[in-house]
Amino acid sequence: MTVLAHLLTSFIASAGFGVLFNAPRNALVQCGFVGMAAWILYYFLTLGGMHDVPATIYGAILAGVLSQVCSKTFKMPVIVFNVSGIIPLVPGGVAYEAMRYFVENDYFTAVQFSAKVMLLAGGIAIGLMFTEVANQLFKKVKFRM
Repeated sequence: MTVLAHLLTSFIASAGFGVLFNAPRNALVQCGFVGMAAWILYYFLTLGGMHDVPATIYGAILAGVLSQVCSKTFKMPVIVFNVSGIIPLVPGGVAYEAMRYFVENDYFTAVQFSAKVMLLAGGIAIGLMFTEVANQLFKKVKFRM
């Protein structure tokens, strides 16, 4: 897949989930952009040899930062952009493989895939939490000045 295909499909997936989650119509382009940026960062980091988990954390951090920026710029809740922005990072394919191996009674492989799903999902949560805490600290420091 070319980089252009990754850009296009991650944008469509994020904007599509924005529609699915009833995001305002005037925020769908921004939702798509947040997800596209998070995915392309993840893609280039893994292409460069970084492991999936830290690349997911960095992608989620970027999605969180862009969500904060879009929230302030377009005066909408952060969650509108966060939910759509992390969609490309969600390890759905890995979770499917884990369940498939459980059904096939290959528990050793299933547990390996399940652990990877947990690490990737935790990485998304850590990335979003980090940006929210950093934003709150920034507001607190800015308020004191």
